[in-house]
Amino acid sequence: MGQGFTQISEVQAILETLRGPDEAAGAAAEARNGQLTKPPGALGRLEDLAIWYCAWRGDGQARIDEPQIIVFAGNHGVTAQGVSAFPAEVTAQMVANFQAGGAAINQLARCYGARMDVHALALENPTADFTQGPAMTEAEMVAALRAGWDAVDPGSDLLVVGEMGIGNTTSASAILHLLYGGDAGDWTGQGTGVDAAGLALKTRVVRDAAVLHRGATGLEVLARVGGRELAAMAGAILRARVQGIPVLLDGFICTAAAACLHSAAPGALDHCLAGHVSAEAAHDAALERLGKVPILSLGMRLGEGSGAALAIGVMQGALACHSGMATFAEAGVAAG
Repeated sequence: MGQGFTQISEVQAILETLRGPDEAAGAAAEARNGQLTKPPGALGRLEDLAIWYCAWRGDGQARIDEPQIIVFAGNHGVTAQGVSAFPAEVTAQMVANFQAGGAAINQLARCYGARMDVHALALENPTADFTQGPAMTEAEMVAALRAGWDAVDPGSDLLVVGEMGIGNTTSASAILHLLYGGDAGDWTGQGTGVDAAGLALKTRVVRDAAVLHRGATGLEVLARVGGRELAAMAGAILRARVQGIPVLLDGFICTAAAACLHSAAPGALDHCLAGHVSAEAAHDAALERLGKVPILSLGMRLGEGSGAALAIGVMQGALACHSGMATFAEAGVAAG
């Protein structure tokens, strides 16, 4: 894509000109589904997933052959408030683990034949502490969005974006609190495992951030209390929409990043499904706000894209059945 942007207003302009699914391909997929050698509805939600995917790919008999997983990493100045059970150095250490192939997401990528890419975003330069001011300048925000945009392989046919960043559950909680209101405690959980005192501190930080940045909306929320890795996920999700690549959203942090796109343009996530619902307390509520029903619910809270990566297998199975099964006519079976 030659499409570029240097200001948040240009990203907003892209959001306002997004195309929808291919209705003809969706109708063809639905018609094919009615002819396959199975009782109507026998594959349950797999049938709906396949038809949805075909519509977004513009192919009534699509398959998933080139999935891509991208993990973005960033550091957060808000960790100075003591909101995480782990030091910020762990971010860089985990990036090295991803690059060496030793993390959970590496194993899942291999399981489903997914290309996996890792992008560390200025780890030596954490975002600003958003209890004191905006986390990112406009230039920093745009650079992170662009990093995500450029990381997407246009030849991929399904995208999962994941993250690594000590302190980023606090960032995600602040985003959702600003977008959806309520009490700070409604959106704040234990993240990597803080104790009761740590959770109280984290909740206070989220509440203070909401007071400081009150009135921010959409992409502005992402700049005010987000992080580079969250902005990069948003940029990748947007690029996927422009390319016609369906997306599986991962957990709480990915969903918070995506919610900023939805706030900026309500149809911006129509090409996305929720790969799973995590054990992070507020993830289910965030998905409900976005109108997303998760594919999996396994009590996971790892991040990295891991829950959505598992859902790649479900999507591959749905498309394999839809596009590979014989029709009643092809199999010479009476349709009844």
